[in-house]
Amino acid sequence: MIKNLKNVAYIALVALAISSCSKTKDAPAVEEPKQEQSDKVLNYIKSLGFPASSIVDLGTEYMVEEDISFPKDMEVPVTDGTPKLEQYYTGTLVSPANAANIKVFVDPSMTSMNAEITNAIAQWNAVAGSALHFTLVAGAPYDIKIINANLGNGVCGAGTFPTGGKAGNLIRINKAYIAANSFAQRARTICHEFGHNISFRHTNWAALGESPAGINVPGVPGTDAASIMNGGQCGSGATVLSAKDKAATAALY
Repeated sequence: MIKNLKNVAYIALVALAISSCSKTKDAPAVEEPKQEQSDKVLNYIKSLGFPASSIVDLGTEYMVEEDISFPKDMEVPVTDGTPKLEQYYTGTLVSPANAANIKVFVDPSMTSMNAEITNAIAQWNAVAGSALHFTLVAGAPYDIKIINANLGNGVCGAGTFPTGGKAGNLIRINKAYIAANSFAQRARTICHEFGHNISFRHTNWAALGESPAGINVPGVPGTDAASIMNGGQCGSGATVLSAKDKAATAALY
């Protein structure tokens, strides 16, 4: 009798173990943390003044105004949740310590445009009165990685805004799409995306019908036809930082 009871108890324990394993295996993955993070990023984008209609969900990121990327796993800056009513930069900057040496790594997919990248970096580094400085590095650790990416026709590149006191960590260049542009225009595309990675938005947002997100750079108001941060001008835009671009950079950095 005792032996039989032991066998019954053993069988019951085995059945319970199998049942527990089965439940664990069959239980759906918990997605709440991922969804919560995604919602935080979405709310942050809206807090910058971007309307929901301008936000494109690409799976692992949100894209706004064609060339500004918000990865869903990004560190979300703390904001008061109030949309900004003027334009130029996001209000979130690279910290002074990090801005003094922003390390840039060029992925092997982009080394054929090393000269254009060097040109773009030299322009930002030459701004008088600014402590901002980019440095090319051969590998990790780095702050910004530049890669080639097929972004589709009409999109020349994409940058990311700074967060956590660091520059946006990725620049994607649609190398095949801009290959037929002049050297100066290819460098312009790269220089423009660097601007997004240090917080600048499109200077000509109103003319493009974009949302009036961001805040005004102190002392540098108004539009600027010569700004390298004008959007929608791949292959035809200004190829050097304008006087206002430089003044805005010096004001922020």
